[in-house]
Amino acid sequence: MLLAADVGNTNVVFALFEGREIKARWRIATDPRRTGDEYAVWLLQLLEIEGVRREDVTQLIVGSVVPRAIHNLTVLAEKYFGMTPLIAGEGAADWGISVDVDQPRSLGADRALNTIAAHEKYEGDLIVVDFGTATTFDAVDFTGAYKGGIICPGLNLSLDALVGNTAKLPRIAIEAPRTDSVIGTNTEDQMLIGVFWGYVAMMEGLIARMRAEIGRPARVVATGGLAILFDAHTDIFDAVDADLTLDGLAILAERAAAKATTI
Repeated sequence: MLLAADVGNTNVVFALFEGREIKARWRIATDPRRTGDEYAVWLLQLLEIEGVRREDVTQLIVGSVVPRAIHNLTVLAEKYFGMTPLIAGEGAADWGISVDVDQPRSLGADRALNTIAAHEKYEGDLIVVDFGTATTFDAVDFTGAYKGGIICPGLNLSLDALVGNTAKLPRIAIEAPRTDSVIGTNTEDQMLIGVFWGYVAMMEGLIARMRAEIGRPARVVATGGLAILFDAHTDIFDAVDADLTLDGLAILAERAAAKATTI
């Protein structure tokens, strides 16, 4: 079985794969100071609950946008699973795609993984929207090459900035407004309209501009925690794929195993 770790700025998601099928997944807050031993105490108990022995894990891969976390996850793999983990984008788990931007090495692991998985799962030119700590829009051409994209503040970051820098605005939950009206009659509704419909308008506008610049039909694939919420209130997404980044890790691990068998 494959154990994949997707390290984001907010959370680390562990997923247990059998082939390409996710058998279990667990989430923990990202903390670069968390040691390999601390990960093990938490993770080994969860594996036991699922009836999985640590010996059943035959491959481990880490994709991280938090460089400091890689060392401790490597300790976890070596000390408790007896293997050196694959690091997404390095060595046998290199991206294997063309990165057509000014600084290819600056491409985040999550965006590269989304590119790899989206190209394998969907046809033609693609725009991948990932709702994370930041919201990213990435252009993937029909050959699978990463062509560039856009980085925007995530919805939670935008709301934190709004509440944190004003004296009287309250903390509100992120949800769809109760009506389709964009003229609110109380403070909470006005904030929700601004955050929610403002974000929808931004997405629709940016995707329209990206499609015009690409110049060919481009499918839009959304992933990340808020994708389902927004999908219910706009028709800009052609597909919502919650596991896109994890699938990218599984694809890289599969390719690395294939390389090893041919050496």
